[in-house]
Amino acid sequence: MRSAPELRAQAMAVLEGKPPLQKVFALNEKARCSGIEIGMTKLQVEAWSDLVLRTRSLAQEEAAHAALLDCAQSFSPVIEDAGCDTILLDLTGLECLFGLLPKIARDVARRTSELGLEANVAVASNPDTALLAARGYCGVTVIAAGEESERLGNLPLSVLFADRCAAEQQQKAEQFLETLSRWGVRNLRALAALPEIAIGERLGQEGVRLQQLARGNVSRKLAPVEPPLIFEEAVELEYPLVLLEPLALLLQHMLEQLCTRLAARALATQELRLRLELEQGYLADESTEICDSESDASQDEQAARVTTNGQVGTGARTRPGRAKARQLPADVPPRLSVFTRTLRLPVPMLDARIFLKLLQLDLKANPPGAPIRKVHLAAEPARQRNSQGGLFLPSTPQPEKLELTLARIAGIVGEDKVGSVELLDTHRPEGFHMQHFVPSEPQRLKPASKKDSPAGLQSCSTQKQNSQNGNGAVTALRIFRPPLRVTVTLDDGKPVRISCAKRKEVQGEIIWVAGPWRSSGDWWEQDGWARDEWDIALQAESGVALYRLVRDLLSGGWFVEGSYD
Repeated sequence: MRSAPELRAQAMAVLEGKPPLQKVFALNEKARCSGIEIGMTKLQVEAWSDLVLRTRSLAQEEAAHAALLDCAQSFSPVIEDAGCDTILLDLTGLECLFGLLPKIARDVARRTSELGLEANVAVASNPDTALLAARGYCGVTVIAAGEESERLGNLPLSVLFADRCAAEQQQKAEQFLETLSRWGVRNLRALAALPEIAIGERLGQEGVRLQQLARGNVSRKLAPVEPPLIFEEAVELEYPLVLLEPLALLLQHMLEQLCTRLAARALATQELRLRLELEQGYLADESTEICDSESDASQDEQAARVTTNGQVGTGARTRPGRAKARQLPADVPPRLSVFTRTLRLPVPMLDARIFLKLLQLDLKANPPGAPIRKVHLAAEPARQRNSQGGLFLPSTPQPEKLELTLARIAGIVGEDKVGSVELLDTHRPEGFHMQHFVPSEPQRLKPASKKDSPAGLQSCSTQKQNSQNGNGAVTALRIFRPPLRVTVTLDDGKPVRISCAKRKEVQGEIIWVAGPWRSSGDWWEQDGWARDEWDIALQAESGVALYRLVRDLLSGGWFVEGSYD
């Protein structure tokens, strides 16, 4: 129900197994009141018209369990993983931080509800009493010290065996329940009232332990665990998705769950990974992963596959073109294609709406090209950024809004044309590439010390004097993008006349020339380069105009690269 909150108000049952031998594995209270029982076959429960059936998903169960661990970790550093649906917390000494124990229990229930789970919360003086109370009572339960036996007395005996899932353990539990039922024992109060020696003689040490649990006298230490920082959400669809609009609704719910889990641990994310399993019977192109459908279910990450994952984000490199898929012929065995996208963010963020918009823009530019069967979304945790702007510094745009704006621009002009310029370590003219833009932290101005003041004043006066004397003049070259293709007339190997069809002012007799300056590089690569540079002067209406003339030695073409100021 965590992936579909709208189903909480309906009778629902979860099926396990392979068709047509599916059986009811779990159900909610409304389905139980309707007469549905665990172990019934799918054919039997289909008689209920108002019953919603869902197939068991191990990935969704793992995500729900991880969310439960995140909730517990946000309150106490000492937690015990007592089962797939049970977490024990040590609340010792937390009253000064979170308030009284009833308030802490209510806050835990509220936080669990925010994570999409409905939990029963119980507080007691020992872990096992709290565990039995959470299994037997709905909502929030607080048991004071010394009242364990009285509060647990009305609970049925089945709460003692709720954690036994294996077939052998269930068989032993049924034998215990059958024996106690013959004795007339129906609840924990009746079990606690039996003589301890007689219980030990007839049921052994296991019977004595169960009686101590019923009395609430068992005291032990928690076995603490440190859950890994893994934030993943997965949804297996009943029917494949073809359009991006319903996928966006599903992604919105998954992103909200991820952001809530990250916020519970006081974390943010700087990388999102989207993984879509496509419909069988489609062959993906080189921008997707391909793996066998049989091995993918058990070895999702270890299966051999052809992988070229795109990295998405403003200025990130992606393979040109769109991800497409074509239907396989009838004689080709079905394969499962996996479409993956990675969204890298400039700074740690925690905004589900921004994440959703960025994923929508990327999927619009790079659609998966086939129906979607399963959606997997993972977030790489990172510490939240702490920044404070200076009082006398200009305000900068918020990183979230700036990233969204750059993503929209990249969708129009192309992802390789947006970002910040990084110069390459090469002698090639204009050797640079576009990298992902990352806003820099605002630098605070440091006041100059008295010791440095004379040097600073002397430096300013010296610069002013140099500017007045003309020693600080700088010649600038204005680059033409793209460079102007020209026709050049040579005399004794030197250019004497130039003609440009695009600009009339760049033509005529060359009245002065200097050069050539030859440079070359990357001759061992396919895109090697070699060129000659000339500085020339042309007569203009306002005086003399200086230009840089370049000859490409590999192609033989002439270009005007820019003009001097």
